[in-house]
Amino acid sequence: MNTGQKERLTGSCHCGKVVIMVPADTDFSQGRRCDCSLCRRRWAVMASVPKDELRVVSGRDDLGCYTWNTGVARHYFCKTCGIYTHHLRRSDPDEYGINITCFDHVDMKAYDGAVINDGVNHPSDQ
Repeated sequence: MNTGQKERLTGSCHCGKVVIMVPADTDFSQGRRCDCSLCRRRWAVMASVPKDELRVVSGRDDLGCYTWNTGVARHYFCKTCGIYTHHLRRSDPDEYGINITCFDHVDMKAYDGAVINDGVNHPSDQ
Protein backbone atom coordinates (compact mmCIF):
# COMPACT_ATOMS: atom_id res chain seq x y z
CA MET A 1 0.00 0.00 0.00
CA ASN A 2 1.69 3.21 -1.19
CA THR A 3 0.28 6.37 0.38
CA GLY A 4 2.43 8.65 -1.78
CA GLN A 5 4.98 9.04 0.97
CA LYS A 6 8.67 8.68 0.12
CA GLU A 7 10.60 6.00 1.92
CA ARG A 8 12.86 7.60 4.50
CA LEU A 9 15.98 6.82 6.51
CA THR A 10 16.13 7.60 10.21
CA GLY A 11 19.22 8.94 11.96
CA SER A 12 19.83 10.16 15.48
CA CYS A 13 22.27 11.77 17.85
CA HIS A 14 24.10 9.53 20.33
CA CYS A 15 21.59 9.75 23.18
CA GLY A 16 18.62 9.39 20.81
CA LYS A 17 16.79 12.56 21.80
CA VAL A 18 17.21 14.14 18.36
CA VAL A 19 15.90 12.02 15.49
CA ILE A 20 16.03 13.15 11.87
CA MET A 21 14.73 11.63 8.65
CA VAL A 22 15.89 12.03 5.07
CA PRO A 23 14.72 10.45 1.81
CA ALA A 24 15.89 6.84 1.41
CA ASP A 25 17.50 7.78 -1.91
CA THR A 26 19.81 10.39 -0.32
CA ASP A 27 23.26 10.07 -1.91
CA PHE A 28 25.60 9.10 0.92
CA SER A 29 28.28 7.99 -1.58
CA GLN A 30 29.46 11.55 -2.10
CA GLY A 31 30.13 12.18 1.59
CA ARG A 32 32.56 15.03 2.16
CA ARG A 33 34.19 17.09 4.84
CA CYS A 34 34.96 20.78 5.13
CA ASP A 35 38.07 22.47 6.49
CA CYS A 36 36.47 25.67 7.82
CA SER A 37 37.29 26.47 11.43
CA LEU A 38 34.21 24.65 12.80
CA CYS A 39 34.06 21.65 10.49
CA ARG A 40 37.72 20.75 10.87
CA ARG A 41 37.15 20.52 14.62
CA ARG A 42 34.12 18.25 14.40
CA TRP A 43 35.47 16.36 11.32
CA ALA A 44 32.09 14.89 10.42
CA VAL A 45 31.40 13.48 6.98
CA MET A 46 28.38 15.18 5.43
CA ALA A 47 25.90 14.54 2.64
CA SER A 48 23.34 17.02 1.34
CA VAL A 49 19.56 16.99 1.19
CA PRO A 50 17.18 19.64 -0.09
CA LYS A 51 15.99 21.90 2.71
CA ASP A 52 12.40 20.68 2.44
CA GLU A 53 13.44 16.99 2.60
CA LEU A 54 14.97 16.91 6.10
CA ARG A 55 12.56 16.18 8.94
CA VAL A 56 13.29 16.56 12.64
CA VAL A 57 10.89 13.93 13.92
CA SER A 58 11.75 14.24 17.60
CA GLY A 59 13.91 16.35 19.83
CA ARG A 60 13.39 19.74 18.21
CA ASP A 61 13.52 21.34 21.68
CA ASP A 62 16.73 19.40 22.38
CA LEU A 63 18.54 20.99 19.42
CA GLY A 64 21.08 23.71 19.99
CA CYS A 65 22.08 25.99 17.13
CA TYR A 66 25.46 27.58 16.52
CA THR A 67 26.16 30.36 14.03
CA TRP A 68 29.11 32.66 13.45
CA ASN A 69 30.79 34.78 10.77
CA THR A 70 28.16 35.56 8.09
CA GLY A 71 25.37 33.94 10.15
CA VAL A 72 23.99 32.10 7.11
CA ALA A 73 25.06 28.60 8.14
CA ARG A 74 23.17 27.24 11.12
CA HIS A 75 24.78 24.24 12.79
CA TYR A 76 22.43 22.04 14.83
CA PHE A 77 23.50 19.69 17.61
CA CYS A 78 21.93 17.80 20.48
CA LYS A 79 22.09 19.84 23.69
CA THR A 80 22.37 16.64 25.73
CA CYS A 81 25.07 14.55 24.01
CA GLY A 82 26.59 17.26 21.79
CA ILE A 83 26.39 15.34 18.51
CA TYR A 84 26.11 17.48 15.37
CA THR A 85 23.17 16.18 13.33
CA HIS A 86 22.76 18.70 10.50
CA HIS A 87 23.37 22.24 9.32
CA LEU A 88 21.86 24.73 6.95
CA ARG A 89 24.56 25.19 4.34
CA ARG A 90 26.12 28.57 3.70
CA SER A 91 27.23 27.56 0.21
CA ASP A 92 23.64 26.60 -0.65
CA PRO A 93 20.99 27.73 1.88
CA ASP A 94 18.44 25.59 0.03
CA GLU A 95 20.17 22.47 1.36
CA TYR A 96 21.01 20.90 4.68
CA GLY A 97 24.26 19.12 5.29
CA ILE A 98 23.62 16.00 7.33
CA ASN A 99 26.06 14.09 9.50
CA ILE A 100 26.01 10.75 7.74
CA THR A 101 27.34 8.91 10.77
CA CYS A 102 24.03 9.59 12.54
CA PHE A 103 22.61 6.86 10.27
CA ASP A 104 23.25 3.27 11.34
CA HIS A 105 23.67 1.87 7.82
CA VAL A 106 26.81 3.97 7.21
CA ASP A 107 30.21 2.25 7.32
CA MET A 108 32.59 4.96 8.55
CA LYS A 109 35.59 3.18 7.01
CA ALA A 110 34.13 3.82 3.56
CA TYR A 111 34.74 7.57 4.04
CA ASP A 112 38.43 7.60 5.00
CA GLY A 113 39.20 9.39 1.74
CA ALA A 114 36.20 11.75 1.77
CA VAL A 115 36.69 14.90 -0.29
CA ILE A 116 37.56 17.95 1.81
CA ASN A 117 35.82 21.14 0.64
CA ASP A 118 37.76 24.38 0.96
CA GLY A 119 35.83 26.14 3.71
CA VAL A 120 38.85 28.22 4.68
CA ASN A 121 38.64 30.16 1.41
CA HIS A 122 34.86 30.24 1.09
CA PRO A 123 33.63 32.56 -1.69
CA SER A 124 31.31 34.37 0.76
CA ASP A 125 34.36 35.51 2.72
CA GLN A 126 36.10 37.16 -0.24
